[in-house]
Amino acid sequence: MKSIILAAGYATRLYPLTENFPKPLLKIGEKSILDRLIDDIDKLDEIDEHIVISNHKFFNHFNQWKNNRVFNKKITILDDGSNSNDNRLGAVKDISFALNTLNIENDILVLAGDNVLDFSLREFVEYQKKHNSSCIMRHLENDLKKLQKTGVATIDENEKVILMEEKPKNPKSNWAIPPFYIYKKSDLIFIRDLPSDCNTDAPGDFISWFCKKNTVYAWEMSGNRFDIGDLDSYNKACELFSVE
Repeated sequence: MKSIILAAGYATRLYPLTENFPKPLLKIGEKSILDRLIDDIDKLDEIDEHIVISNHKFFNHFNQWKNNRVFNKKITILDDGSNSNDNRLGAVKDISFALNTLNIENDILVLAGDNVLDFSLREFVEYQKKHNSSCIMRHLENDLKKLQKTGVATIDENEKVILMEEKPKNPKSNWAIPPFYIYKKSDLIFIRDLPSDCNTDAPGDFISWFCKKNTVYAWEMSGNRFDIGDLDSYNKACELFSVE
C-alpha cells in the first residue's frame, strides 16, 4: 500500500499565513500538520511509500521539509504543475496524476494534508483489510451548516455506502465524510481514466460517483479530526494541541 497525501492546495482562507507557505507545513503545537499525518502512518507495515502531491509554487518547501526529516518508508514529492488557485488541478485529478506519473499498481491510502487526527489510522487500514474493498471514513455530525460544507454519505446496515454527496444543501444523513480513503488496486483504473460525469475538485467527488457502481464500506472514526480550513480553525487546533 502507498499513501498519497493531497497537499497541492493554496489555502487562500488562511492568508496571510499561507500566502507564501504551504498549509500542510504549518505547525500545530510542536509538529506540522504533515508531520502528524506521516508520523502515524509511517509505522504501518502495510505502507511502503509516502507520496506528497504539491503544487509548483510550494514544491521546494516540501523538498526542504523532506530533506530535514528521516522516515522509515520512502517518500516522494510530486509537482502537479499548477502555480495558482485559478489553475489548480483539483483533488481527484491530483490522485489521477500521481497514479499515472508513478505507475502505481498498489492499494492506496489517500489523506488530505490539511487535517489533524487525534487517533491512529491503523484501525482504518485494518478495517479495509477485513472488508477487502475500497473504504471511506465517517463520523456523526449534527450541525447542519457543517454537513453542508462536507461530504455526506448514506450508509446501509452492513456499513456499505449507498449514496455520497459533496456539500449537499439538504443532507440525507448525519454521516459526515472526512477526506481519508483507501482504494483497492483493482479500483484504480477508474481514477486513472476519470469518467466525464465525475466531478474532480473535492476529494470526495470520486467516491460520490464510484459508490453508485461499486462496493464501498464506511469505517466509523474512533476519535476526532480537525479540519484546518481557516484562521479560526487553525488557532483552535493550536490551542488544543499546545500541551501534549
